[in-house]
Amino acid sequence: MFKQVPEELPQAGQGPPQAQVDQGLRQALTRQILKSTHDALERNLIGDILHRYEETGLQVLDMRYVKQVEEELVGRHYPESMAESIGLKAMRSVEGITDPDAHGRKVLTQLRDYITRGPVIAIRIGGEDAIKSVRALTGFTDPVTAESGTIRGDYGIDSIARAEKEGRACENLVHASGNPEEAKYELSLWFPTKSFQA
Repeated sequence: MFKQVPEELPQAGQGPPQAQVDQGLRQALTRQILKSTHDALERNLIGDILHRYEETGLQVLDMRYVKQVEEELVGRHYPESMAESIGLKAMRSVEGITDPDAHGRKVLTQLRDYITRGPVIAIRIGGEDAIKSVRALTGFTDPVTAESGTIRGDYGIDSIARAEKEGRACENLVHASGNPEEAKYELSLWFPTKSFQA
């Protein structure tokens, strides 16, 4: 199912055609972290999800099965500095949130519990503008508002509003890095023995 891909991706002019990345400043293949969470594993969706990414021309460069995610790792993946942005995102889906930072801290605790509840598959994906491509195919965070044709829109069965009522994190199948800096940081967390350029 997986192609052998060299550790160093080809430069422009070698191998497959390249797309302009980083607003046209350079040509390169980018890398992205994709994390399939235990709800995707429980529902036997890993093969389908990977197939969807591969169909777009992205390549699986590395995979890591993590049977039990350590709290230290998940704390670094979801640091307290994310609280306000998470709270602001929740405000779009749930009425009555008046303090996005406090709400975001509560959600961070729920996300950490969610990620440490079961196994996770960390996947390093590469390809033309991989970060943007993976984000587009993954879909919006809340499966209810994710477009049809995206992973979360087609396979998601949860919602932020429902999760909020039940006091837990929204189960949305996958996590995808949002930008090159985040991808590089997250790749270093989940694949610590390798060095990466996002």
